[in-house]
Amino acid sequence: MEILKKPVVTEKMNRITEKQPRYGFIVDKRANKIDIKVAVESMYGVNVESVNTMVFRGKSKSRYTKTGFVTGAKPNYKKAIVTLKQGEIIDFFSNI
Repeated sequence: MEILKKPVVTEKMNRITEKQPRYGFIVDKRANKIDIKVAVESMYGVNVESVNTMVFRGKSKSRYTKTGFVTGAKPNYKKAIVTLKQGEIIDFFSNI
């Protein structure tokens, strides 16, 4: 099971990161806080202070086309906000 799927790099998350050492990740829905903490510490070599998680329900989408009314849904996902110890940072763009 791959725990960390991708980092959340948005304007809102960047504003949060500037104020305090907090980073967002899209994670596997089955992962718990301890799994997420261990995965972040091993992948980035930092010390994690706390982990907050939230589960998002996928939005339903619908549109009207030539062939009729089409409905679908975005997938559900889980997001984790990881707080690091003071003075530590994660640089997502270092290996580009």
